[in-house]
Amino acid sequence: MQRPPELDLPGVTPSRQQRSRETTAALFQAGAEMLRTHSLGELSIDALCRKVGATVGAFYSRFESKDAYFNALMALAARDGESRLSRMKEDKRLAGADLGELGRLLVRGTIGWIRNHEGVLRAALQHDDTKPDQWSTFKELARANVANATPILLRVMGPGRKAAKTRAIAFGFQVVLGTLINAILNNPGPLSIHDGELEERLAGCLLLLLQAEMADNGSRTRKR
Repeated sequence: MQRPPELDLPGVTPSRQQRSRETTAALFQAGAEMLRTHSLGELSIDALCRKVGATVGAFYSRFESKDAYFNALMALAARDGESRLSRMKEDKRLAGADLGELGRLLVRGTIGWIRNHEGVLRAALQHDDTKPDQWSTFKELARANVANATPILLRVMGPGRKAAKTRAIAFGFQVVLGTLINAILNNPGPLSIHDGELEERLAGCLLLLLQAEMADNGSRTRKR
């Protein structure tokens, strides 16, 4: 029997038996949950193993180190993000939506993914200075997110000035993602990543930025 592809990750020792695969999956789930309230440095392998009823030896039979384990957690989060982007292309709701609804749907999808992997993403951000390669996978996902959303938004932004509108879309997502990253990393308030109001306000910001570009007749370019 083949092991599930979601556990086929670099640095993870293959598990042939169903029970062993279930333990590996439980370790991933428990670690992701613990990182919501603990930093990576605070994440105790012993506490993690107790949480799922596994031994520390069982952990190290699957992962070379704590870093290898965290790399696998990041790979799972990235894989989920890639799956979300694939589903975006097939989402029929996007086909007939106006600009405001498109913004809400796109922002909602991004926030939903970040909420699902909040602890892992925060840990990756906190270690970006010491291990910058850990965040590079998520940067590529962000670029892919913008690339996928751009033709969808351009379709309802009207003809002409494609380059300017494309840049406005990219900046709009920079504002959205920058706010979300600050929310999970610093939680400065007034809204947290879990507040429904955050979704509405970010979607509104994106809409205003895109509407401003649609109304612009090129005056911004002439002033430079």
